[in-house]
Amino acid sequence: MATRIKICGITRQEDADAVMQAGADALGLNFVAASPRRVDLARARAISTQVAGTLTRVGVFVDPTPDEVTRVLDTVELDALQFHGAESGDECRRFGVPFIKALRVRGPLAIDELGLEYRGACCLLLDAYVDGVPGGTGRSFDWSLWPGGSELPLMLAGGLTPENVGEAVRRLDPWGVDVSGGVEGARRGEKDADRIRRFVEEVNRAGS
Repeated sequence: MATRIKICGITRQEDADAVMQAGADALGLNFVAASPRRVDLARARAISTQVAGTLTRVGVFVDPTPDEVTRVLDTVELDALQFHGAESGDECRRFGVPFIKALRVRGPLAIDELGLEYRGACCLLLDAYVDGVPGGTGRSFDWSLWPGGSELPLMLAGGLTPENVGEAVRRLDPWGVDVSGGVEGARRGEKDADRIRRFVEEVNRAGS
């Protein structure tokens, strides 16, 4: 099976176009108020409509209230939710929408227990642990901590770029990879179409 590719933190319609043209599988729309990649509801709705039927549309949240998620779902058509905080499995499942649970790695993971807690998840996303920062740090974790034997698919995130993602796919064979800052241009939150294209090419080359 080909490695799935998600480009996260999309804030502009031209960046969504670049993700489609490159042949990625999914894009992430960030609804975290403190994030420099946050997108407002009107723009998120426009991007969601633009890529409907082509990309899996993932809404990203960190410890949201139920009302915050419901407000987004009432306005923006999403295919999945991604929870990047301390949400329990029940909190992730309560909306009846497919979900991804992000886990910040700083030591060995009890992957069997996590798989039970977050049963029903599309996948578990493993990202770097940085104190006080829920994600989007641009840092990698120690890949030797990558767990084996997970019943849930595992997606790799954290510090991925076109320059290192091929090695990551070859070494870890993840179900999917997720990138945000690694394909940005000079301004945070704005993607670089050439870096997106190269990232997708490197993943596909490594997995072939």
